[in-house]
Amino acid sequence: MNEGARIETPVTRLLGCDLPIVQAGMSWASSNSALPLAVSNAGGLGVVAAGPMRLPDLDRAITEVAAGTDRPYAVNLPLYRKGVDEVMDLLAARRVPILIASQGGPQRYLRRFQDLGTICLHVVSTEVHAAKAVDAGVDGLVVVGAEAGGHPPPGLVSTLVTVRAVARRFPATPIIASGGFADGAGLAAALSLGAGAAQFGTRFLASAESTVHPAYKEAVLAAGTGDTRTVGRGLGMIRVLANGFADRMAELEDTGTDLELRRSEFTASSLRDAAVGGDVAGGKVEMGQSAGLVDAILPAARIVRLLVEEYAAVLGGLPEVRPARDRPDRPAATPLPAW
Repeated sequence: MNEGARIETPVTRLLGCDLPIVQAGMSWASSNSALPLAVSNAGGLGVVAAGPMRLPDLDRAITEVAAGTDRPYAVNLPLYRKGVDEVMDLLAARRVPILIASQGGPQRYLRRFQDLGTICLHVVSTEVHAAKAVDAGVDGLVVVGAEAGGHPPPGLVSTLVTVRAVARRFPATPIIASGGFADGAGLAAALSLGAGAAQFGTRFLASAESTVHPAYKEAVLAAGTGDTRTVGRGLGMIRVLANGFADRMAELEDTGTDLELRRSEFTASSLRDAAVGGDVAGGKVEMGQSAGLVDAILPAARIVRLLVEEYAAVLGGLPEVRPARDRPDRPAATPLPAW
């Protein structure tokens, strides 16, 4: 499909982008300007991950993205991060067009940013959390299912069920589906569930512009669909590559080890160890189950084009609904034997 393609949905109308393709805000991978810029300029929504960024670095990234595109972009802000009030002051001063907040209640930021004209999306993983966010007045939702890397829902309910349930309950709310999407077929599936866009995280981890360590990207390519596991129940559960860290955590959880001992092990390893240091054996290598669908490191713009091409091919290949009388003649069924 040629450049300049558009797929219009409630989410693209809300955000002002051409394509219902959202690059997830991923600590270290999109804590920069390069990846968000590439995705936004390709027609999707690029997202700067503010989570691990120092204020000067975040300010620089926002300035570079704003200068490098006339397309929409977003900043993802985990509300639990240290110094969150200072980060919000910076985002307000820079008048970021779209804020995607996670891991905290929307009351903390919503009115302030909506009064500035910022579109406010909130990340949720259950119907209950979705209802609270909608009642608070958010502009849209990012609905995360169990397949997602990072922080999946505590009940590990699949994206298929979670997104459909939220879409049925809140049909007027724009929804971005997240968890398990890596290709154009996934995009088609997300839209068929009632979402207006799909969020792609692991797929963009393995992009040229992603700033995680090369060993991290290679770990994504090497992983199969069953090579991740969830660990850290009660500590902020995460989906990670099944490596030494995950094995140690799983053993502690399976044997009923004291919570504080598990916390010590959980915090001894970090995402930074893997994403910056390249420790894919002992670090927290966050990735989704869709890693098994990723087989090449590509420029982000090429990924966006492939998603659109694959989406178009999927739509063209779906069977039509036709009246039963139009079915081709079939041979008569063989009579059942008498008993």
